[in-house]
Amino acid sequence: MAWLLTKYLVTAGVVVLVSEFAKRHDKLGALVAALPLVTVLTLIWLYVEKQPTEKLANHAWYTFWYVLPTLSMFLAFPWLLARFGFWPALLASALITVLCFWLFALAVRPFGVELL
Repeated sequence: MAWLLTKYLVTAGVVVLVSEFAKRHDKLGALVAALPLVTVLTLIWLYVEKQPTEKLANHAWYTFWYVLPTLSMFLAFPWLLARFGFWPALLASALITVLCFWLFALAVRPFGVELL
């Protein structure tokens, strides 16, 4: 139980730290937020918990493929935010991301990459 609590506290701390940093520095905050901190933490937790190497490798492999279609959100959100406000822009960006992910998954399937 102590281990699980430690994982939650460290992971939550990283998210809070990034959001606080982003409040103070736009560009540097975005850079830090763009770093794969969640993925690095996940790989660390999997490794410390003695998961098989294949599990760690698969996580990194699929993370790469899942990141590509999510980039659409970061292009759409600023444009939508200026026109519709925060919540509608966030919702629309999320829907655009889901659509892009689905289309991307279909596009890479012929190359042997199964994302769905």
